Order: sequence, then structure tokens, then C-alpha cells
Amino acid sequence: MKKHLARYADAFNSGDFETMDAFYTEEAVAVWEPGKPLTGQARRDFQREYLRREPKMTATLRESFVTDDTALLIVDWVIEIPTDGAPEREQGVGVDVLRLGDDGVWRYAVDEPFGQES
Repeated sequence: MKKHLARYADAFNSGDFETMDAFYTEEAVAVWEPGKPLTGQARRDFQREYLRREPKMTATLRESFVTDDTALLIVDWVIEIPTDGAPEREQGVGVDVLRLGDDGVWRYAVDEPFGQES
């Protein structure tokens, strides 16, 4: 799972929406603003707009639990977003659920970056 997380962070930091979108199941739920889950096109639109802000993320896998085709990741993360002044900084402890696809690729079914208080 560490390699998966590193590839995700690389894609995120590159700002490549298409690569990022491939990390999610078709019906994935993402909660990039606390209390506001998004799915489908709403998730994609939010993600595309967010990546336009050129955020940079560091992520550290705290724990992972894998059973068959399902994984739970607990991830410490920090994101810095450029501004005219000091960068805007966000951080949290994510709780993510991934599913293993028929193609052998792990994808986020639930992406909850604010899953635990940081």
C-alpha cells in the first residue's frame, strides 16, 4: 500500500486530472470538504478545480488493513497550496477504503481525508 500511496501523491502533485481520476472507482465517494461527500461528476468537477490550484501533498501511511479485495488505509497528509502570500496549508488524517479491481489495480471507493481529527 505504500507504493500505491506514493503513486497517488505523485499523480496529485503533477496536477494531472486524468491520472488522478483513474485512482477512483466509478462510484467513489470523496469528502474533500468536511461533511460534503461527492460522487460521480460532482466529485470529478471538484477534483479538477482543486488541482488547478496547484496543491502539493505529502502523505505517510500510518496503517493499512487488507482483506481479499478491500483495503482500509489510515494516512497522515499535508497539502500546501500556493497563494500570493504564504502557502495555504491543510492537514489531516485520512481514512480511505480501496477496492481491488479485476485488473489488479487498487482504487479508492471512499476517500475521506478528514476521517480523524488531526
